[in-house]
Amino acid sequence: MTFNPLQERGIPLDRQLRNWSELNVTPIDPDHVDPYTRCRIIAMNGIEVEAILFSHQFTRRCPDPAVKQQLAQVRYIEAQQQKAVNWLLPGLASVLETTIAYEQVAVDLTAWVARMEPDPYLKQAYQFGVLEDFDHLYRYANLYEMIEHRKAEKIVDNLTEVTPGRPTYLHHRHPIDNLRQPYDKTATEPISKLHALTIMAAEQQTMNFYMNVGPTYMEPIARQLYQEIGLIEEEHVTHYESLVDPGETWWEQLLDHEYNECYLYHSFMETESDPKVRAIWELHLNMELEHLRLAAELFKRYDGRDPQEVVAPALPAPVTFEPNKAYLRELLETQIDFTTIGTGYVQEAHERFEQLQAQIHGGEAPPSERVIDENRAKSGREYRLETEGPHPVPSLRADR
Repeated sequence: MTFNPLQERGIPLDRQLRNWSELNVTPIDPDHVDPYTRCRIIAMNGIEVEAILFSHQFTRRCPDPAVKQQLAQVRYIEAQQQKAVNWLLPGLASVLETTIAYEQVAVDLTAWVARMEPDPYLKQAYQFGVLEDFDHLYRYANLYEMIEHRKAEKIVDNLTEVTPGRPTYLHHRHPIDNLRQPYDKTATEPISKLHALTIMAAEQQTMNFYMNVGPTYMEPIARQLYQEIGLIEEEHVTHYESLVDPGETWWEQLLDHEYNECYLYHSFMETESDPKVRAIWELHLNMELEHLRLAAELFKRYDGRDPQEVVAPALPAPVTFEPNKAYLRELLETQIDFTTIGTGYVQEAHERFEQLQAQIHGGEAPPSERVIDENRAKSGREYRLETEGPHPVPSLRADR
């Protein structure tokens, strides 16, 4: 059955405010939860954070008091939604455990989007980025074993492999080579716009998370690793946000944001295994349907167009968290040695890339390499989680 969120009616805005007892959600049990339930929580937190930040930016540029008031009312509800979603994460989990879960989200969500993306250029952007998130997961898993004496398989539960991707030290590129060619809003398919918003939001929350938690560690190698990967997450946000057509009006962007929230809450409601968490997805979907209706009214009034001209007439197939092992292995075998130049991709190191590499590494081994060496020295071997036969060995044409 098709579901067109523009034709549905949700909870009226004046009935969406929740009191403290209603916001006091029961967190998931980290020892028994489905890892993909945790992934859905992290993904939706990123989506809600993006909604709030976008609304703030819109408000700062909006001269109309009535529109600013509506944005403020919806934004307050979005802030409550973000608190309810993010507070589903358990206080028992360490920052590093949550970090590994963040990277599992990045790997399996980006891989799924890459598989589903119809535009070849956009697909390549997701394929390129996911091999870097894959390597970040491997670096953090080794740090986790070294300083907390635990294994990442407890968190990812064999759903996601933990092995080297494109080596993290090779992710540092000249800033102008992190910019991509944006899609054309008049020609791209609606699903492509949703994909771009989703992955941009996911990477943005990871960037923000690492910026804040990195210096809270006492171990020098942990502080240094978060600093290095945090810089790369900024590159990733630049990479993905530049895919969005800058010619989209504020009203169109607002419509897309609200539609995407409906899409993801509906997707996760359809695929969630935890009944209590599913109830939250359903509640928030019914809230977002009203937010979308309000955004559609603003779009019609100020852009003078029918919302059906820019969004899908019905929700696409649900976003699904699922293993992507075979797909990632294929990418490792064919794209491990990619880097970027301008808005494109090459398989050879070029002068601008090599200059940046020399400047940032300064002839020293970066934290992402040292964490593997230190864990190997401490544990007798590096940590990997491989399933279903031998894993391809990365072969690089760019040398450190």
